[in-house]
Amino acid sequence: MTRPIWMGDEPPPDKPATLADRMRLVLRGVPIATALLVGLIVLLAVRLIERPLHGEHRPWTPAITTVVCRICVALIGLRFSVRGEPMRHIGAVVANHTGWLDIYTLNACQKCYFVSKDEVAHWPFAGWLARATGTVFIRRDPREAKAQQAIFEGRIRDGHHLLFFPEGTSTDGMQVLPFKTTLFAAFYTHGLDKVMQIQPVTVNYTAPEGEDPRFYGWWRDMPFASHLIKVLSAPKQGAAEVVFHPPLDVSDYPSRKDLAAACEAAVRSGLVARSR
Repeated sequence: MTRPIWMGDEPPPDKPATLADRMRLVLRGVPIATALLVGLIVLLAVRLIERPLHGEHRPWTPAITTVVCRICVALIGLRFSVRGEPMRHIGAVVANHTGWLDIYTLNACQKCYFVSKDEVAHWPFAGWLARATGTVFIRRDPREAKAQQAIFEGRIRDGHHLLFFPEGTSTDGMQVLPFKTTLFAAFYTHGLDKVMQIQPVTVNYTAPEGEDPRFYGWWRDMPFASHLIKVLSAPKQGAAEVVFHPPLDVSDYPSRKDLAAACEAAVRSGLVARSR
């Protein structure tokens, strides 16, 4: 299965790597890889105790994920800020999707569990990390819709804040695409809509000085490896801002389309206007 791709405009061409770029890549990449590996080992060790005692509730391990992601954001060199507060109520989180960097910025300021396409589970290392941190993997197959809804409901009732990207694809970070409504249907089963909330979240990235405003965007057919290298080897880094909007009561919206539209409007309202 291939990931959905937003075509958008042609991305800026990659600049030839210099010796200084390669050095920065090593100086940032090695500590980040070490932090992820050590974090994974610690998380798995704690999970050995946590799971028999608490099952799927996971009261301890999400804090490890948050700390590791904060360390990674700092090692990348991003200036990081947060507006608003993560909700504490039972529910889910929706956000705009710029690229792989969202995993770190969104995990660095809240305890959440990503909803991801099934193919990620099979990626080397990244798939192991995703599994260990409690990611929910889904297949885009109508025949599995009911089973996936049951998984969502169980996780939400366990107190997990599931985070998903309703755009269905990553973008250049300059806009919010129309939200797909399919996954919102899971929040209207077995009375779940009467007890839960959805918190819209906007992630804003500011490119390093002198770079294209779309610097952190990952779209079209951009290879993951080359984009990762570009970001980690940049002489200067930009900034990331996470905006938590007021949570929405699902019961206030009669259908998944109404709920998706309200979430989309909130996320769009927090996007910082930028020009190219």
